[in-house]
Amino acid sequence: MDTYGWLSIVPPVVAIALAIKTKQVYLSLGLFVFLGCTIMSSWNPVTGLIRSVEVYLTQVTTADNARVLLFSSLIGAMITLTQASGGMDGFVNRVERGGLAKSRRSVGLLTMAVSFCIFLESNFSLLVSGSVARPLFDKCRISREKLAYIIDGTCAPKLILIPLNAWGAYVTGLLLAQNVANANTLLFTALSLNFYAILAIVLVSVVVVTEWDYGPMREAERRVREEGKLLRDGAEPLVSEDVSTTKPKEGAPQRAVNMVLPILLMVITVPIVLWLTGDGSIPNGSGSQAVLWGVIVGLLAAVAMYRLQGILSVKQSTDCIIRGVQGLIPVVIVLSLAFAIAATTSALGTGEFVADAARRVLNPNIVPAIVFLLACFIAFSTGTSWGTFAIMIPIVIPMVDVIGLHPGLTVAAALGGGIFGDHCSPISDTTIVASMASATDHIDHVRTQLPYALTAAGGATALFVVFGFLL
Repeated sequence: MDTYGWLSIVPPVVAIALAIKTKQVYLSLGLFVFLGCTIMSSWNPVTGLIRSVEVYLTQVTTADNARVLLFSSLIGAMITLTQASGGMDGFVNRVERGGLAKSRRSVGLLTMAVSFCIFLESNFSLLVSGSVARPLFDKCRISREKLAYIIDGTCAPKLILIPLNAWGAYVTGLLLAQNVANANTLLFTALSLNFYAILAIVLVSVVVVTEWDYGPMREAERRVREEGKLLRDGAEPLVSEDVSTTKPKEGAPQRAVNMVLPILLMVITVPIVLWLTGDGSIPNGSGSQAVLWGVIVGLLAAVAMYRLQGILSVKQSTDCIIRGVQGLIPVVIVLSLAFAIAATTSALGTGEFVADAARRVLNPNIVPAIVFLLACFIAFSTGTSWGTFAIMIPIVIPMVDVIGLHPGLTVAAALGGGIFGDHCSPISDTTIVASMASATDHIDHVRTQLPYALTAAGGATALFVVFGFLL
């Protein structure tokens, strides 16, 4: 496709730098869309503004995106309901009595276990594991930044390594589009060589078990341990206080089942809807429909349960739902801007320009490592792993035959780089949702997680170099 050349990388570079420098997420993301549309409008700022508004409206009214936005807001309702019913406190008490939350280490391992149990959809995994773990982290005095890192560092890597979901179906489809004869075999070979995804999960495990904190994360953990502050002074969490600190109704019984059962029904509903919308195939189902109906079923079950137990009247439940939805407005705004950004980078041809420029200087022996680094840059700049996969797969598959590369290793490099950007770019929807699920400041999450992501990326680059010579 036609691209805007080097101008196509200006919006992501400016937006990412501004977000990290000023910590103004909304301004940075909005500037990204405006700047991209202005470039496409021959630098006419008025036309660029009009075009950026139209791009935004188009993206938020697309059926799949609208479902994701509605689902994200309704998750806030689920959180406030389970808190007001006493279910969340009951769950925390039950976990403590069972010895599963007796230490910082056990809480971290429990969070990873919950995350791994939900491998069908990324945002759903983040929101459920974050909602379940946050009260335990607060009780054990573990920073919200650490929670965001744990759920984010396991989410995308886990989803690509367990391909029994839409991610696996999507990558398989990309391979089939390139006329790969044994697409499933190639995919599974690539998964075993996806060094970044594997190292990212291993690193999270090491950090949880050893409490190995470095970079900004060390200061975040010191702040919580010594000052008792879950967030730094001046932090702006993506979740409002109405959601993160809702108190149980006076006299409400603390029953763990009042939190566990609605969430369990929500989780069970997702694969059922995936199966129904995929005509009997879960990987081919609609993820946006599945997560939306999952949270709707969970909410209806919660309202019915609390009414039958005499804990919350229908009016009280409705008030909680409205308060929860209102509390999630910040993340809905950021997610909607992320959708507009994805459309803008696609129209600019950012990924295609970067990939084409780098392809011209590739050395055969280090191709896998360069492919990985290139995919990292594209994903970090565009905030989308799937978009990166769509750009890189058509590039690397022809290279396999022309240069004589190991197909599994080369595809693994493209997938691994996409995962890097997906779980640490400040404009990635996955990173945004991880911040929201942890009720932490988004830029604080990016700053504290990035050193760990770079550590895993450094190790993966070295392995891709080594295996590029061995295979």
